[in-house]
Amino acid sequence: MAVAAIGDCRSLEALRADIGDCRRCPLADTRTTLVFGVGDPHARLMFIGEAPGKNEDLKGEPFVGAAGKFLDELLASIGIERSQVYIANMVKCRPPGNRDPEPTEIETCAPFLARQIELIDPAVIATLGRFAAHYVLGLDAPITSLRGKLYHRNGRNVVPVFHPAAALYDSSKRSVLEDDFKRLRAVMDRVEQGG
Repeated sequence: MAVAAIGDCRSLEALRADIGDCRRCPLADTRTTLVFGVGDPHARLMFIGEAPGKNEDLKGEPFVGAAGKFLDELLASIGIERSQVYIANMVKCRPPGNRDPEPTEIETCAPFLARQIELIDPAVIATLGRFAAHYVLGLDAPITSLRGKLYHRNGRNVVPVFHPAAALYDSSKRSVLEDDFKRLRAVMDRVEQGG
């Protein structure tokens, strides 16, 4: 099945099977495992990160390293468990040395992420970091100016936040992320109340 036909995939399982042992871009040559996504396939809240890191590449699951542990803490702080959300990345394979994903890599994976969003149909998307925010919002502003605001795209609430790894490298971002997650909780509460 060609990439253009992914719209025919009627489930996450079918989409994952369609992606297969993807060789559509050079990241396939350096990855260990394709990292598709994980979580509740009917989640009201979906997180979109940038790309898998070393631990994710080894395990085949997004956000399982130190940034993932911090994400779990942030979720717990607002009364949400990882099993209640869906987590995916912009790019499904680890860029060498954890470098930023390149435009052609993002473009190659974009149809897969777009179909994941359609299939999961979340009410709220939380973008983790600037690449995910740029993709979902269609804006090219710094994450520092995007975060802290609520956006609406394609009938969904979008909450851009710093990538959890940012707080691991710069402890001053920890309190900012905690505030972002409190805002995310407020958005989720409004959605659950039909607002």
